[in-house]
Amino acid sequence: MPVLLLRKHPDAVVVGAGVVGAACAEALTRRGLRVTVLDRAPVASGTTARGEGNLLVSDKRPGPELALAQASLRRWPRLLAELAAELGPRLADCEYEPKGGLVVATTDAEAAALRTLAAAQRAAGVDARPVAAPAVLEPHLTPEARGAVHYPEDAQLQPVLVATALLAAVTARGGAIRTGVEALGVRHGRRGRVTAVTTSAGPLPCGSVVNACGPWAGSFAAAAGAPLPVSPRRGLILVTAPLPPGTVRHKVYDAGYVGAVGSGAAGLRTSTVVEATRAGTVLIGSSRERVGFDATVRVEVLRVLARRATALFPVLREVPALRAYGGFRPYTPDHLPVIGEDPRRPGLWHATGHEGAGIGLAAATGELLAELRTGQTPHLDPAPFRADRPALFTEEARCSV
Repeated sequence: MPVLLLRKHPDAVVVGAGVVGAACAEALTRRGLRVTVLDRAPVASGTTARGEGNLLVSDKRPGPELALAQASLRRWPRLLAELAAELGPRLADCEYEPKGGLVVATTDAEAAALRTLAAAQRAAGVDARPVAAPAVLEPHLTPEARGAVHYPEDAQLQPVLVATALLAAVTARGGAIRTGVEALGVRHGRRGRVTAVTTSAGPLPCGSVVNACGPWAGSFAAAAGAPLPVSPRRGLILVTAPLPPGTVRHKVYDAGYVGAVGSGAAGLRTSTVVEATRAGTVLIGSSRERVGFDATVRVEVLRVLARRATALFPVLREVPALRAYGGFRPYTPDHLPVIGEDPRRPGLWHATGHEGAGIGLAAATGELLAELRTGQTPHLDPAPFRADRPALFTEEARCSV
């Protein structure tokens, strides 16, 4: 097979042109590394194109993922400002909205659990404000609400736009984006260190490779000789016709959402998530189920989502649904992403396993990976995200994938 021709071999090849891969590539090129991004499909056409664009701390319990989310929420506004200065405001417009989130309890038991969670989050530095009258923040909210917590730090952006902007910065710095090229595995030297990526267009020599393949990261890791228990978890979203501005003002979800996110069950889990886009449409979620790469859009799941959303926002009962779409999220058994070099295959780096939080966590993920790759002091503890952490390789973990 022919060798992919480049003027110089890249210091790093990032496999995956979604938002996490784009964030890694941007952070690496900002530190002066030569980077090539490979994807078998168009830019941001996989999981990134099927996300809601959430930047959240509200749905995370205290621990490593919350710390990563807090770092990412701090980083996103600065990163977007840097992109605007470098690329111009038009290319860097990612529809960023610091709209805040509102978590709503509809039973007394949920309200008590929500207060407990919010107290723990506040102890970890999250701005979590109990709300006695949630209708003041969301006038169309059901009067059945028994309690709510407002999270001013939650935000939203358009995921395809932000991935495109990050990759535009990569190319502006001399990096390369190659779509329609599938990464098949790696070549390595006598001591196991990566020396090249094997691709559908031939081998590409490089100094390192970053596995940012999202739900397909487990397959690429296995092909590279360092298996990871990353598997797809399917989710569906309903999109309504445009509504007047202010109909839904925040990202609003019910108190059961946190439990659904943290569940490891393979079967269907649903919770209510409602939020508006800049175009006026309303996104309704969310569902989670592990069914492999079965892309079937199940009408019965959409019915559950619609029923729960209209219970939370009765105003939606007369609003038509325009479309529905689904996607696959990269699931790990311990619900933590994998970020860093794989000790089993030196030169192979991972940035995957974020499940439904990849867009929000991408900014800090890219920074952390680039810091580790270039020998800088990491801005947060990388140990919980290691590729060789025991929680990924227990018998229970193997059975859950």
